Formats: sequence, structure tokens, C-alpha cells
Amino acid sequence: MAANDMSAANATLDAYGAQRSKGLGVRVVMSSYIGSTVEWFDFFIYSIASASVFNVLFFPELGKTGGTLVAFATIAIGYLIRPLGGMIYGHFGDLVGRKQMLISSIVLMGVATMLVGLMPTYAQIGLGAPLILMALRLLQGLAVAGEWGGGLLMTLEHARPGTRGLWSCVIGMGQCTGLLLATAAFGLVSLLPEAQLLSWGWRLPFLAAVLLIAIGLWMRLGISESPVFLEQKKKDAQCERAPIPLVQVLKTQWRQVLQAALMVSGPFVISALISPFSIAYSVQSGFARTTALNAATAAALCQVIGMLIGGWLSDKVGRRPVFMVAAVLMTTNFAALLHLATLHDGGMLALGFALAGLAHGLMFGPLGAFITELFTTSTRFTGASLGYQLAGALGGGFTPLIAGSLLAAGGGVPHGQYVIAFGGLFCLVSFVVAFKSRETYREDLNAVGNASGA
Repeated sequence: MAANDMSAANATLDAYGAQRSKGLGVRVVMSSYIGSTVEWFDFFIYSIASASVFNVLFFPELGKTGGTLVAFATIAIGYLIRPLGGMIYGHFGDLVGRKQMLISSIVLMGVATMLVGLMPTYAQIGLGAPLILMALRLLQGLAVAGEWGGGLLMTLEHARPGTRGLWSCVIGMGQCTGLLLATAAFGLVSLLPEAQLLSWGWRLPFLAAVLLIAIGLWMRLGISESPVFLEQKKKDAQCERAPIPLVQVLKTQWRQVLQAALMVSGPFVISALISPFSIAYSVQSGFARTTALNAATAAALCQVIGMLIGGWLSDKVGRRPVFMVAAVLMTTNFAALLHLATLHDGGMLALGFALAGLAHGLMFGPLGAFITELFTTSTRFTGASLGYQLAGALGGGFTPLIAGSLLAAGGGVPHGQYVIAFGGLFCLVSFVVAFKSRETYREDLNAVGNASGA
């Protein structure tokens, strides 16, 4: 009887442990999703404001077209700093822990975004205004670099076997939701009369970040460190000299970094082409700003759906086939978006954004798991973040400026053929790199990355 009682007690404890583990996993997923949403809301609200009002507020002497191009150039600053942010956050994330880096990144993003909403304009302090704006954009870039790697690894390394692709989608879903909220928020303030929008209305979405940051910070303080990272730290403690993450990545895993950067370049370029470029393209085509922003909201919603489908499928059939099919769809759907934007029909514009958003979500669905599985646990934060943020700097940072220049070279709206070719080229690069990459979706997380990256 005693043995039976002991067995029953052990079964109860096991059931309790499994339930507690499941509850912890849900909290980790929700924490990563909400934190990612908050940080990307802050990051994207700047991009949308650049496409809508920053040309007037901070670069008025350059005219409408020149001011818009320079405003787009300030977007690039936030992307260019991200490789440095990826190295800093990645190195310390692999050295001291994922959780601490996540907390510091959300605080930095919140402070920088709030200060953008409080800062004076060019009319008030002259040249100092755009300089301060660019400095705050640099801080945003550093913060979001830490967010992507930390949030992704916390979910990936807590995930059960066979669910890594789906679980890791929450970071991309947070990115899409952040874009959705940022677009919706700026759409609401854009309903204000022009004078009020330019006077104080544009500041409201930036100041609202304070409340969102508080929610995200509360969620993150309540989660535990990655179990895979803690296991790796036990192994490192047994070594006479623990590896230095950044040095190890640059010396022995630079091929995987390059591989990850090239694979991510296509999705990053297309992301910037959907927003903010296609928003500005639609406005120049004759749509009201609110109509274009509402259509972009449809794209963000469809991206979230695409993420879930892509991540789930990648756990069933593999990362490579899902990503490659999505790259082909992305090229065709972006071309359809620019065409539909010239038909002067709001429904067709929303359809174009929705199709582009769905394909983009399918690309991003397997992407987080795909590139992080190229690296070992001791260098995963550093390697994946560096590769991803290099793609962000090169692919996402300059894309609005390049696309605007290509559009002008082609004759302006509705002649977007050069921009379509530009986006298609980067999708082709991503397709080829994925095709030559090894499949990792069935590998053990503690073992992946030990093989060759390609």
C-alpha cells in the first residue's frame, strides 16, 4: 500500500510539474510576444511618422520630396546601428543571460521613444532638432537589436520538441502587431486637422509608449531564464577557460553569420518596401493618407496569419521548403501591390497590401528558428543577432531611400518597375541561400549548429 501511495504521489507531482512547466511556457511566449509588440511599435511609429510628417517638422527647408528622402535616411540610422547592438546584446546575452538583456532593451527603447514625443521641432530650435532626432533613432536601433535575439531565444529555448518553428513565430508576430498598432495609432491621429496633427497630434503615439513599456517590463520580470542557456553555463563552468561568445563567432562561425544575413536580406527589403515605402507610394498615387494607412493595417493583420501558418508548416515539412515557396510568392505579391495601388480603388489597395503581408508573414514564419538553429547555444544569441541585424542594416536600412530614388529614376508613380526588380533580386538571394542551407527542424537544440552551416 505504501508503494502504491508513493507511486500516486509521484504521479501527482509529475502532473503538477508538467502543468507548471506548461504555465511557465505560456508566460514566456506571452512575455516575448507582448515585449516584441511594444518594442516594434516604438520602432515602427518612427518610420511611419517619417513617411508622413517628419519631412515637414524636422526638414522643412528641403521641400516635400527632399524632406521625405532625408526623413527616410534617418530611418536608415536606426538600422545601421543594429549590427553593433546585435554584437553587444548578443555577446552579453550569451555570457550572462537572455533575460537581463531583454529587460535592458525594453527600458532603453521606452526612454528613447518617449523623448522623441517630447522633443522640440526645427521651427523651435533649428538644426538641433534633426540632430537630436537622429541620436534618439540610434538608441532605438540599439534597443531593438537586443529585443529580437533575446525574445526569440527565450521562446525557442523554452519550446518543446517539434514546436520551435511555431513558438518562435511570436517574435515576428509581435513585430507585425507592433506595426499594426503603430499604423492604427498614426491613422487615428491623422484624422486630426493638419494644423493640430503637426502641432501636437503626432506626439501622442510616441508618448503612449510609456504605458506599453510598463506592461512589457512587468511581463518580463516574471519569467525565468532559458533552461538551455542555464545548462550551457553548467558546461562552461567545468572548462578551464570558457569561450568568449563574440570572439568565437567571428573566428569560427562567420560563415553562418553571412549565411543568416543573406537569408534575411530579402524579408528585410520587402518589409521596408511594404512599409513605409508603399504607404508613401499610395499617397503619391492619389490616396488619402488615412486610406493608405488603413490598407497597411490589413497587411499587418495578414502578416500575423502568415507567420502562424509558416511557423507551423516549418515544424511539419521543414524550414527550407516553406521559406523558398514564400520567397517566390513575395516577389509576385509585391508586384501586385504596386499595380493595385495605381487603380485608385481603396478595396484593391487593401487587397494588394493584404496579399503582400500574407506572403511576407510566410517568409518570416520559419525564419527565426531557421537562422538561430545554425549556431551552438554558447554563441546563438551573438551569431543569430549579428547575422539578422547585418541584414537589417543593409537590407532594411537603405531600402526606403533606394526605392525612392529608383522610383524617381523610373519616372515616378505609377512606374514602379525598378522597385519591383529591386525587391525581387533580394528575394532571389534569400531563396538561393535557403536552398543551399541544411535542414535543421528535426535536430536537437543542444546539437544544432555543430555541423557546417551550409
